[in-house]
Amino acid sequence: QMKKQCDQKLLIRMKTECAPCSLNLETQCPAGYTKITNGTGIPDCRYYLEIKTHTLSFPGCRHHCMKEFEQPECCQGHWGPDCMGK
Repeated sequence: QMKKQCDQKLLIRMKTECAPCSLNLETQCPAGYTKITNGTGIPDCRYYLEIKTHTLSFPGCRHHCMKEFEQPECCQGHWGPDCMGK
């Protein structure tokens, strides 16, 4: 019995919104994603505060998140919704 289904494993990465580092400890990734950074996250972004007529920019932190996703795919020589052969 030859394998018909050869699913591809995909890693989807994303970053949370930039936030003040001191408040970023509690930041959660979206549902289904795993947080791959610790503590306050990575200080590689800036967030903005609007004060009256000015917009101020501050260094901030964000978390990196990851999700494993299986994409159904047929093995070589098979196709269609049921991965039927020739």
